Amino acid sequence: MNSLPDTPFEASASLDVRADFPALHQEINGRPLVYLDSAASAQQPQVVIDAVSRYQSHDHANVHRGVHTLSHRATDAYESARNRIRAFINAASLSEVVFTKGTTESINLVAQSFARPRLKPGDRIVVSHMEHHANIVPWQIVCGQTGAELVVTPIDERGQLDLEALDRQLDDRVAMLAIGHVSNALGTINPIADICRLAHERDIPVLVDGAQGVPHGSVDVAALGCDFYAFSGHKMFGPTGTGVLYGREALLEDMPPYQGGGDMILEVRFDGTVYNELPYKFEAGTPNISGFVGLAAAVDYLETIGMQRIARHEQALLGILTKRLGDIPGVRLIGTAAHKASVQSFVVEDIHPHDIGTLVDQQGVAIRTGHHCAMPVMQYFDVPGTARASLALYNDENDVDRLIAALDRAIRMFQ
Repeated sequence: MNSLPDTPFEASASLDVRADFPALHQEINGRPLVYLDSAASAQQPQVVIDAVSRYQSHDHANVHRGVHTLSHRATDAYESARNRIRAFINAASLSEVVFTKGTTESINLVAQSFARPRLKPGDRIVVSHMEHHANIVPWQIVCGQTGAELVVTPIDERGQLDLEALDRQLDDRVAMLAIGHVSNALGTINPIADICRLAHERDIPVLVDGAQGVPHGSVDVAALGCDFYAFSGHKMFGPTGTGVLYGREALLEDMPPYQGGGDMILEVRFDGTVYNELPYKFEAGTPNISGFVGLAAAVDYLETIGMQRIARHEQALLGILTKRLGDIPGVRLIGTAAHKASVQSFVVEDIHPHDIGTLVDQQGVAIRTGHHCAMPVMQYFDVPGTARASLALYNDENDVDRLIAALDRAIRMFQ
């Protein structure tokens, strides 16, 4: 089942895993690093770094088709990673797990290979106002190519999806619904299983941008009922340049290849090409083999700790962070949904977010500032950008204290 929290958890003890992350054991500007930017890219535990190093040191070769020992080892490691990730998200088969370089490529693949051949003028694609640019721009492109129309579901002042408006929008003109599981700018958790049921009652396929969903709780694609689910390795403590597209096998089978080249073929002749079977039909070229070895190690690491434990820990910290930020005069919280992952955006009166980010960095605290690739969200809240603190399993209450102290010092500098 999907264990992303629907209600806040009670406070829990720290997971005490900071020692597993070598990047956290350094000083920035003379102070111990506090890393609160995991929504952009999470740090990697030593076990992930070691898995990549072992592969690169002993097993590296190109995958598939090779007859020598190293190629067999590389292929075994690569395909073992696919099976590990299949189990992690509860996909029905290995054919439903397509390796990409990230969420963005996964969404573009669906837009061009699934949606584009099916769309015609007058069709509609529905997205929400809280989407990341990666779940907006590919649909704008495909609308421009086909004459389809992009329709936006509104949000409210707390950053919550207007489900009644969505219900009204999902009519027989809608050919696709693309929705984020968790907003990267607001932290809002959308009720994906309910949304998928609503869409499927009208035979509307659903793609879920799960980049911010997978790191915060166990995700079961069968229980969610989505047709496609996209996520990135670097958000879940794995290497950059790795991503996954889950797709229902029957849909993937009918989709044409997204890219052409090596490994997505069975036979090539000048008068025609026979494409490879799933999932390789969508994996043209030499993949990021070591990256997926590292991603499998990240999955093992997360499951050893337990996704429910991670969710409880992060929710407890989010409650502390939200209260402490809300108690600071002049701070406005952006994104106060009832159901949230451990992301909190905020603005400080009369201080630009970039200045806040620079000043707290001088205190060794890393946060993200700007529009977070969610410009429509910023436009809705009438702000140029926000400061964003995103918590992960390696953060603790001391990190929150450090952020609050750094913010207090930054604000006093402007008074």
